[in-house]
This record gives sequence, structure tokens and C-alpha cells, in this order.
Amino acid sequence: MRAINLFRLLAEVGAAGGLLLTVPAAHADAAGSAQVVVVPCSETALVNAVDGANAAGGGDLILAPFCTYTLTGAHSTGGSGGPAGLPNITTPITMSGLATEITRASNAPSFRIIEVDGPSQFLAAQGQLTLATVTISNGDAGLGVGGGIANLGGSVTMTAGSVRGSRASYGGGIYTDTALTMTASSVTGSTATVNGGGIYRNAGSVTLLASNVSGNAPNNCAATAPLTAPC
Repeated sequence: MRAINLFRLLAEVGAAGGLLLTVPAAHADAAGSAQVVVVPCSETALVNAVDGANAAGGGDLILAPFCTYTLTGAHSTGGSGGPAGLPNITTPITMSGLATEITRASNAPSFRIIEVDGPSQFLAAQGQLTLATVTISNGDAGLGVGGGIANLGGSVTMTAGSVRGSRASYGGGIYTDTALTMTASSVTGSTATVNGGGIYRNAGSVTLLASNVSGNAPNNCAATAPLTAPC
């Protein structure tokens, strides 16, 4: 993955600085290029980077290594999905980290961490989220779905990452309506008040490759009938 190969650049710039590059990419804007943004270790920087990537039609966000991005408030109303800590993902966005975590502050109001939107949510939205070596934690969707990640018509791909310690009515860790793929990743320590403590598949596909979904309550995985649970 190209974004991961930019870690050397990130080390040179330093976690305290920011850098915007334009390089050829699959997620291209009208000029045929995509933004590659090195994101300093702060809530504001991450929120601004997601907003900027959405506005540009997509982008690659290189998160600060060994950083915990602590979200103190919701930065999206989430539409029908409820509030989210980050702006809703409505374009193809990659977030690559290195022992990087995005978490909800312990004293913050309830909100999920990330919502990924597709045409079923917003007509123009084509949300595609790719996470590499990033942990999502302490999301709380309350009576909503997807405490860590709510995939509402987009697609989510996670590699060498995790979702943990999150809560919702359905899908304490992850709720998905469409495509979810996890490779060498985990969903642990999450809870649902109704069903799918780890992952709840409402529709679409869930692919787990060398991944661990365990220690969630009341169960690890669930799905809407007639679908069978993915794990």
C-alpha cells in the first residue's frame, strides 16, 4: 500500500509538523491526483484532514506514529446514523498509522468514532475507508449502531488494526450494511445492548482473514436473518 510506504517521509517531517503532497493515485481528483496528507497528532488536525479529503474527492492520510488522537466531541451529526467523532467518510479515504489510535475521550458525550456513508445514506456519497495499523477505541453510539465504526452503505477495509472497547445497540464494535474486510485485525472488548457485540452484519459481506473477533458481549458476531453470522 502506497500510504504505508510513506512512513519514512513521516519520520522525517516529525509528528508535530504537517505536510501536504500531491501524487498520482487511484483515488484521484479531477486533475488526476490525490491528496497525501501527513496529519499531526491532534484532534483538530485529524478532523481538518478528513474534511479536506472529502472536499478533494478522496485522499491518503498518514497519521502520526505512536499517537493517540483523542476526540473530545462529535464532528458530525451523522444524519440518521447519529453523531460521529470524525466527519463522515463520503469519499475514498485511506488512514495509515503505526501503533496509532483514534479514541473517544472518557469524559466526552456519546458518539461513534467513524461513519462511512454510501448512496443509501447520501446520494452523492461514495465512502470507502481503508485503515492500516490503526486502532479504533471507546466509541459509544448509545441507542444507535456501530460504536466503533458504522458502515452505512460504503465499504471498510482494515489491515493490522483493531476495534476495541466500544458500545452500541447493534454492532458494538462494527455495524455494516455493505462490504467489510478485515485482515490480521481484531474486534475485542465491545458490547451491544441488543445484538452483535463485536460485529453486526445487517446486509452485505463480511470477510475475516487471519482476524480475531472475541471477548465481546452478548456475542461476537450476529447478522440479520436470513444471513448467517460471519464468524
